[in-house]
This record gives sequence, structure tokens and C-alpha cells, in this order.
Amino acid sequence: MNKLTKVGCSALCGSLAAISAANAGDLTVTGGAHVTYLSQGTAVTGNPFGMASAVTFTGSGELDNGYTYNFVVAEGDGHAYSAARVNITMGGLGTIEFDGGNSGNGIAAYDNVLPTAWEEAHGAGVSGGVKTVLGVGSSNNIQWASPKILGTEIALTYAHAVGKSDTADKSTSGTTGTEFGRGYDATIKINPSLGTEILSGLNLYAGASTIEAYDNANVLEDKWEGVGAVTYALGPVEVGAMWSALYSGAESVTAVQYHTYKNHGFGVAFNVNDDFSVSYGEYQSRKAGYTNEGAQGGEETRVVEVTSWQAAYTMGGASFRVADVHVDNALWSSTADSSTTIVSMGLAF
Repeated sequence: MNKLTKVGCSALCGSLAAISAANAGDLTVTGGAHVTYLSQGTAVTGNPFGMASAVTFTGSGELDNGYTYNFVVAEGDGHAYSAARVNITMGGLGTIEFDGGNSGNGIAAYDNVLPTAWEEAHGAGVSGGVKTVLGVGSSNNIQWASPKILGTEIALTYAHAVGKSDTADKSTSGTTGTEFGRGYDATIKINPSLGTEILSGLNLYAGASTIEAYDNANVLEDKWEGVGAVTYALGPVEVGAMWSALYSGAESVTAVQYHTYKNHGFGVAFNVNDDFSVSYGEYQSRKAGYTNEGAQGGEETRVVEVTSWQAAYTMGGASFRVADVHVDNALWSSTADSSTTIVSMGLAF
């Protein structure tokens, strides 16, 4: 990690404007490189090797009244800024965060909190096309998060134009489009330990989202999403289960489509020691709510299921991971089952 200290500048002569930096903060830089090898059995994959790198800048400081502030900007491959956020922590009044749409706020933060050695079952490289809840997380949003009181944290998130992200300063996003408008998310996380050791590893999650819809040509109603999860850790073992659902509002009387998806997941992880862990996870998405008369199709065209065994080993700044992923009915097709093995090496600096 490289640490850069911000230095205050003063005027060198009367013709130069003074620059005030009475309370300079800190800027830290972290990053990493990631190399993978992906095998899909007899399927044609071309070059199985892949690589990614990223750099994250984090700034922090403190106001005279004790409030603290932070700024984070992440740079992905090809010098593309993929995330930015500014937050102000106000002690007992909670935290205000301005987010550029990195899916870290609102209901998106709890879309899958299941324990895992490396990635979500559908996140190690083969998703199968499963649905997850997102809410306003991928749009420019403002979030207020309460301080933790009696093991409970609450967050309220608002986006003025869902679908718009990374708007530059002193500018607007332009037209909001014809599909979605304002969005509102509410989430809660509870750790009901009651001061006991046996319940200290129990966490309960819940969240809901609603987004205004304006696409009257397709009779779109407002979009709704919800998620609930429970995880429990005891010693080296952690287990978890989650449920979520989303209603797209697509109520067209002419189009043949589904408007509702129901999801369920399960995960268990075991820490063999401080450096080595293994896990098993599964995630299922099910279509529901047909908008047009006619056959809805069989189970194989309405359910996608992903299962994954994973292992991870850490050695200093290097991490080595492997995931074996199996997908039933990928992309909602009965002829698209697949099995994939992903080997990963990550280096942090």
C-alpha cells in the first residue's frame, strides 16, 4: 500500500490566490492483479486464460466538529473508473453517502450475503443468467445509514433517476428516458446477540425496493423487489440461506413474457485454518407471472440452478482460489447445462 499525504499550499505572492488546506486528509492507494484459467470440458472456449487489474484511491479526513469524511474511486481495466462514492460520518446522526452507482448501496448490498470461500455460487465466472435484486444500487443515489444501535443497522436509499450513473459535477444526466423514474430502497441488518456468545454470529437481513415506471406504451407498473437472508457462524463453520423476488412491472397484454422472478440460495463455508477455507453454495432463479395466454413452458425453461464447490488459500498478499460450477438450464434453456472449473490467482498491493 502506498500512502500519499495531502499538502496544503499557500500563496507565493500577492498575484496568486491563496489555497486553504487547514485540515488536510490522507490519500491511500491499493490495488491488485487477477489471473484466471477457465475450463468448460469439451466446450469450445478459445483462450482459457484471463487477467484483470484494478486500483482504488481512498481519501479520508476530519472536520472541526468531529465528523469524518471519505472518498473512494475505483479504476478498473483500461483506465475506466467503475465506482466512486463520498460519505460523511456524523457520529450519532449516522452516515450520508453519495454513490455513483457501484451497486454497493440499497437492496443491492444484500442481494447475496451467503458465506463462501471465494465468490457467490453464480459469481465465480459462470452465472447461468440467474436474476438478482438490484434496486437503485446501480444508479446515482444518496443513502443515509443509521449508527449501529442494539445490533441493528438501518439504511434508506434514494435515486432521482434510476438507470443513470456517474454524472459529472456541475452537470445533469439529461433526459430520464421513458422507462423508470425515482427509486426508493430500505434495508435492515440485525445482530440479535443480546450479549450472548452463542448468538454473536447470527445476522438477519431484509430489504425492499420500489421504482417508478413511466413506460405506458407497454402498460408497465412500478417495479418492486425484496430480499431476506439469515447467516450464522459458530467457530469455523458458517451457514446461510436467502430468498428474494422481483416484479418487473411488465404487464403488457400483447407481449409474451414473464414479469416475476423468485430466487433462493443456500451456502455453507468451513475455515480449515486462518489461511485455507472451503465452501459449497447453490442459487436458483424461477420465472413466474406469465403476461399472455398460452403455454408457460416446462420446468426446464423456467428454472436456472447454479451449484458451486470452492476452495481458497491465502499466502501473504497472494490468494489462490478454485471453483467447480455446475449450471442446470443456463439462460432458461433445457439444452444449456454446463460444468466449469475456474482456477484463480490474485495478488494484492
